[in-house]
Amino acid sequence: MRRLLGLIVLIGSLVPLVAGAAEEPPRALAVTDPAALRELDLREHRGEASAHPGFGLQLLLDPQSEANPSTAFGNDRLFALPLLRGLRAALADELQRSAKSHPAPQWTLFDLDKLEASTTRFALAGIVNRMDRGYVAADGCGEVRLIYRPVHDTGAGTQRLPMTLNLVLRARGADDAMSCRDVATRWLAAEAWPEVGADRARRLIASGGPLAPLGPAAIDRLEINLQIATMQDTATGEFRADYLLDVFRFDPATGRYEAGPMENQIDRDRLLADHDLGQAFKRWLLQPDNLAAFDRGTLIIPDAYLARSAIAVTPAAFSHAPQRPAAGLAGPATADPLIGDADIVAALQRAADRGLVLQTIRSPAGFERRLNDITCSGCHQTLGIGGFHFPGVDWTAEPARRSAAAGSPHFIADQDRRRAIAVAVKDGRVPDYARGFTDRPELSGASFAGHKRGEGWGAACGLPAAGGRIDPSFRNWTCAEGLTCQPVRGATAFPIGMCFVAPR
Repeated sequence: MRRLLGLIVLIGSLVPLVAGAAEEPPRALAVTDPAALRELDLREHRGEASAHPGFGLQLLLDPQSEANPSTAFGNDRLFALPLLRGLRAALADELQRSAKSHPAPQWTLFDLDKLEASTTRFALAGIVNRMDRGYVAADGCGEVRLIYRPVHDTGAGTQRLPMTLNLVLRARGADDAMSCRDVATRWLAAEAWPEVGADRARRLIASGGPLAPLGPAAIDRLEINLQIATMQDTATGEFRADYLLDVFRFDPATGRYEAGPMENQIDRDRLLADHDLGQAFKRWLLQPDNLAAFDRGTLIIPDAYLARSAIAVTPAAFSHAPQRPAAGLAGPATADPLIGDADIVAALQRAADRGLVLQTIRSPAGFERRLNDITCSGCHQTLGIGGFHFPGVDWTAEPARRSAAAGSPHFIADQDRRRAIAVAVKDGRVPDYARGFTDRPELSGASFAGHKRGEGWGAACGLPAAGGRIDPSFRNWTCAEGLTCQPVRGATAFPIGMCFVAPR
């Protein structure tokens, strides 16, 4: 039975959370056309009318390395670049630690030698507009993410390694004269373009295209998500995968990308070990204005409380497992969490007394859920596909072997909110950056009240407790007609379940 339930959870992460056909991300906010991505990576049809060098990874990181972006460089040359020595050392160190804590033969570790081989290269797997992160970016225009997957040439075909590398660029590039409104207008205009494939790629990077301003000078940071270790118990059918998450920023002093604080990745172990630091974090987070931003999903936690690396353990989303980021900070995972239920109830009351109307957090359980999903690792543990919210497109493979969906159920369900923000910026209105929980991103504010995108098979839902009561934070997490909210892996006491066909 445990094996069957685990399979159900896995399948639930692979199918769309709607009652109907699979959906693709809007063309205005993401580039997922395989032929277009190939052209943007290799620039095989470069000419005078389209002089942009494209987005080959080595060309972006080391613009002087090659004059011809279509040259097939392997990762052996990429990782030999001095500016990646910090990243290379961080990967090697983490794999050494994992080898000690994840012994063979029970565990299989990520193959670093294969990643660095001359027969492996990073291929551009997708481009994603993130104007919805305008509240983070200093210029308010948000980001553009270039997402790469390492592809290993086996001789008989290609194999994608379980890793993504994201180059995060400032959305308006290095053009200070361009306004955020200009950026949004360019991206939204591309939605109506008829071109596909290489023709579309050339228009995206041509003068006036949304990708035209982007290049090496626009790089803000580099992010990695790597499946560092896996384990499967053949006797019980239990499966576990651990993912390494890291963020690197270029340090002019060393000339290298160095690991830095990860946005909102709370350093739980340090907060629990250092009493004064933990209490300072608690006081800061529970202040009414900070609590309101926390509720909206727009809180930016100070670096003093953040970690520089994280391991996300899956599956763990539908549990109070100790591997969840909030374990020990809030919720019933430990007997005496840093922030107790009484602290949360009192903070919610203080916010109400100030006239602050919270949209998502209405209970201690909702507070704990938000504390998990505001972190990198907690978001990663929710509604991904094989550990990734954007596994991307493999244009190096035969069409029959390409993945069915470029983005996860969370990624697809969040597109309406992201597009609404881009439209608001284009129209000169103040955008609403509020976001729902990672489990149900479409439920964010009044704009999407009654929206039915996320009610289908496998959707997260508010699970009735023994007395039939649904936690107030998840009360509107309903299921589509014909489906009922059922516990996952027997977790009947957990406040969230999944929408499945009702048992007869």
